[in-house]
Amino acid sequence: MNMAHPTVLLWVWGSLQAFELVEKENIFQRTPCPAFLIFDNAAYLADMSFELPCHCKPEEVSAVVWYYQKHLGSRHTKVLTDFDGRVLTEESQVRVGSDMLVRFSIRMFSLLVFRAQPEDSGLYFCGTRKGDYFYAYDVDIQSSEGMVATFKDQGQEPIPDEHRGNLHIFTTFWEWTPCDRCGVRGEQWRIGLCYLQSPDLSPRYHKTLPDVVSCGSQAVPRKLRAQTREHTPELLVQSCVVPCEKKVQDGLMAIFSYVAKVGSRPWVPEVPIQFHEQRLGHGLIISCPGSRPEHAVAWDKDHQYLYRTQYLKGVNRSMRVFIDHGNHLHIRFTQLSDRGIYYCWRQGVRVAGFRLGVASRGRYRVSFSDPETRFAMELTLLGYLFITAVFVTIHLCRCCCYLFHCCPNFSP
Repeated sequence: MNMAHPTVLLWVWGSLQAFELVEKENIFQRTPCPAFLIFDNAAYLADMSFELPCHCKPEEVSAVVWYYQKHLGSRHTKVLTDFDGRVLTEESQVRVGSDMLVRFSIRMFSLLVFRAQPEDSGLYFCGTRKGDYFYAYDVDIQSSEGMVATFKDQGQEPIPDEHRGNLHIFTTFWEWTPCDRCGVRGEQWRIGLCYLQSPDLSPRYHKTLPDVVSCGSQAVPRKLRAQTREHTPELLVQSCVVPCEKKVQDGLMAIFSYVAKVGSRPWVPEVPIQFHEQRLGHGLIISCPGSRPEHAVAWDKDHQYLYRTQYLKGVNRSMRVFIDHGNHLHIRFTQLSDRGIYYCWRQGVRVAGFRLGVASRGRYRVSFSDPETRFAMELTLLGYLFITAVFVTIHLCRCCCYLFHCCPNFSP
């Protein structure tokens, strides 16, 4: 009798696992593919990463291939495949501005695109190698250039909606981010993207609300899309204060901290600190490890808090130190006063530090990957081209004068 109970339990457990496997295998059977291909509209901000699930596929299809078209019916189609999982792309390995063919990954039939750019806007199809489509998306990547920041603490209000006949242009805001700092006054914000409502939209595109899509959707006719160019994405910022969660240190770190307080051992930093030396007068961009544009990221210099109300890009045109909309810290024309430790907060937790040193002397290795070197070369080439154009123009004018005998005679 005692042996029967474990046997029954093992049989029930095996049945439940088998049932779970069957359910996972038949998940696509419960979602029939549409008879007529319809595009789901989705909008994101530039530099964000997004995922497009393939919600349906035939049962006999074991691997999917994603296709990309800039416009519906375009002859140029990009094939997005991971070669049956043999190629795996990680977000940390993707560089800003790289081609989309090296910024995607397919996992569990879903397409992941990392650090999306406005050029990635278009139509995405989930299908087979033969070119059969099952599901499709209409993706709109809105640029952060010209993004309008609104600070609630200063009494500012978001951009009002626009009504132009049957066209209604408005901003749809995402949820508030967590407070970017803890224990002190921090900030939180929400991203707003451009949307419109019009009865003149294409019926082939699926809308969450009746006649409502993002401003860059393929469902919007060209004449309506031209009227939405001035309505840029928005960033709504407000102050916040949250307490810090107490962390229990492990045994080794607790001993180190105690010995450091006594004075027998050097102080151990709370977060990893990386050292970087920058040449005087050159620009620098610092990124927070593991952060994305939708994360709540904050920056401090030593004991000074760099709030977005003062350091956000666009607040002042003459800013030398600023934070862009991708949460990167920019330092233009590095000065000796920029020396110090720059701390990075992510989702309300301080995660890293950067000790910046500024070298006023020393030899500097010129590299074509340096943007300042490229700018100097472009400026030099433009100067040579301008001088050459002036030289050729003067000689052409002189030749024309001699040919048509219209040159003045300065001889006595």
